[in-house]
Amino acid sequence: MVAQASDEHRAVARRLAVWSTCACLLAVLVITLGAWTRLVHAGLGCPDWPGCYGFLSVPQSETHIALANARFPETPVDVSKGWPEMIHRYAAGTLGLLVFGLTIASVRTRHNGVPVKLPLFIAGFVVLQAAFGMWTVTLKLWPQVVALHLLGGFTTLSLLLLLTLRLRKQARSPVSAKARRFVGADRMRPWLYGGLLLVILQIALGAWTAANYAAVACTDLPTCHGQWWPEGMDFRHGFDITQQVGPNYLGGQLNGDGRTAIHVSHRLGAVIVLGYLGAMLAALWRRRAETGLKGSVALVAVVLLMQFSLGLANVWLHIPLAVAVAHNAMGAGLLLSMVNLLWQHHQREQPASLSAIPKTTIKREVTA
Repeated sequence: MVAQASDEHRAVARRLAVWSTCACLLAVLVITLGAWTRLVHAGLGCPDWPGCYGFLSVPQSETHIALANARFPETPVDVSKGWPEMIHRYAAGTLGLLVFGLTIASVRTRHNGVPVKLPLFIAGFVVLQAAFGMWTVTLKLWPQVVALHLLGGFTTLSLLLLLTLRLRKQARSPVSAKARRFVGADRMRPWLYGGLLLVILQIALGAWTAANYAAVACTDLPTCHGQWWPEGMDFRHGFDITQQVGPNYLGGQLNGDGRTAIHVSHRLGAVIVLGYLGAMLAALWRRRAETGLKGSVALVAVVLLMQFSLGLANVWLHIPLAVAVAHNAMGAGLLLSMVNLLWQHHQREQPASLSAIPKTTIKREVTA
C-alpha cells in the first residue's frame, strides 16, 4: 500500500510539473512581450483595460475605429500600437488561467502531498499583478507602477520556477525525510543569497531605467557623454519616487540629468553584479566535484556573460529592438539561473552521517 501511494504521489507530481513548466515558459513569453510592447511605445496602445477602446480586440473596421475615436477622442486609434498591447494582454490572461488551473489541481490533489500553499500564493500574486497591469494603463505609464509591474512579472516567474523544481523533485522520488547537506556547504550559502539580492536590485534598476526611458541617456561606452562621471547628474530627480501622477508618462518626463543618473547607476550595478557573481562562481567552480553544482554554476556563468554583452550591445548599437528585447528576456534568465543554483545548493545531500566521516576531513572542510 505504501509503494502504491508513493507511485500515485509521483504520478500526480509529474503531471503538475509538466503544467508548471508550461506556465514558466509562458511567463517568460509574457515578460518578453511586455518588453516588446514598451520598446515600440505601445504601452498606451489601448487607453482602457482590459479591452481595447471598449472592444475585445483592436478596432479594425471603419465603423469600429470611428466609434473608438468617439469614445476616446484624446487618444485616436493606432492599430500598429494597439496590437502589441493586446497580444501582451492575451498572453498574460492565458498565463493567469493556467496558474488558476494549476492551483485548483493542486488543491484537489493535496492528499497526495503536492504543494498547495505556494500555488495559492502564486494565484493571489497573479491577481495583484493583473491589478498593476490595469493601473499601468489607467495611470498613463506612471513610472512607479510600471517598475513594480515589471518586478511583479519577474517575481511570478521565479515563484513558478520554485514550484516546478519542487514538483519535479517529488516526481522523481517519494516523500522522505529532509536530506542532509554536504559538510561545509552552508559556508557559501550567504554568498549565494547575496548574489541573488544583487541580481534582484539590478533588475529593479533596469525596471526603473525602462519606466523612465533612460536607456538612451548615454550613447557611448565606456564613458557617458565623453566623461567617466558625467557632470550635472541629478540623482534626486532621477530617483524621485514621490513624483506626481500624470498626465501622461509615455516617453518619460524626467530631464536629461535625471535620466543620465539612472543610466549610470544601472551601468555601475551591472559592473558590481558581474564582479560579485564572477568571484562567487569561481569559488563554486573550484568545489564543483564536491558539491555537484558544475552544471548550475556553468549555466549562471553563461547567462551572466550573455546578459552583460547584450547590455553593451544595447548602447553600442543604440537600442535595436531585437537586442533590447533579448536583454530583458536574458535578465529573466539570469534570475532563474540564480534561483536554480540556490535550489540545487540546498538539495545537495550528504552521502553519509558526520560520524562516518574522519575527523580530519571534517576539520579540513570547516577550516578551508
